[in-house]
Amino acid sequence: MFGINGPEFLLLLIIGLLVIGPSRLPEYTQKLANIVKEVRRMAAGAREQIKEEVGIDIDDVDWKKYDPRQYDPRRIIKEALLDDDTKPVSAGAPAAVATVAAAAAAADHRPARVVVRLPEGEPAPFDSEAT
Repeated sequence: MFGINGPEFLLLLIIGLLVIGPSRLPEYTQKLANIVKEVRRMAAGAREQIKEEVGIDIDDVDWKKYDPRQYDPRRIIKEALLDDDTKPVSAGAPAAVATVAAAAAAADHRPARVVVRLPEGEPAPFDSEAT
């Protein structure tokens, strides 16, 4: 809590007791208890207000669904590229839909890409106008 460990907290508590003194200690203890009660009441009131306005209980919310880390653009693109979009066309579909589906299937069967590698030690071609 605030970077304070156990022994430091005890030391601060003892110093506080010495500064406040035994005569005012019950008064300050009661004030602290009232503050804690008020904060709890406010938190419960905020929870009830959210439940009334939104219509859901905070405990019932699936917070993993709202985690922004799940919207990583690299993951979204990878899933989109690996997703299989080819869907079978039913026999009763119009001819235009069947033609488009056949063209899409034909486009997927492209010839293999030929990669030409440079011999070892040869520099890559440089185009000064392209930069």
